[in-house]
Amino acid sequence: MAAQHKKRPVYLNLLQIRLPLPGMVSILHRLSGILLFLALPPLLALFQASLGSAEQFGEIRASLGQPFFKLLLLALLWAYLIHFFAGLRHLALDLHWGTRLANARRSAVLALALALVLTLAAGVALW
Repeated sequence: MAAQHKKRPVYLNLLQIRLPLPGMVSILHRLSGILLFLALPPLLALFQASLGSAEQFGEIRASLGQPFFKLLLLALLWAYLIHFFAGLRHLALDLHWGTRLANARRSAVLALALALVLTLAAGVALW
């Protein structure tokens, strides 16, 4: 009888749950994969249009040189890099490399840091 009257949460407030850094990297990996999947058709359309003629290539190149599109490309680059490094991290975890808590935290920080540093380097080169 006592087990039936246990207080259970009525709902889960996702904004109050504090995930550890490896959990955040896992969620970023999934979100970046969704973002990259949704960005693929417009990027392929731009690529196809750029192959049409030299004039179209010049127009697309000029439009991608605008600051808004540069920021958009940097965001996509960051999404790609975080997806790539977090994916390598997940593969290592699947092989039971770095499964201890300290190692998992270190690999999460490394994935975030590498994605951020490479995105910043590309941003400096882009501007």
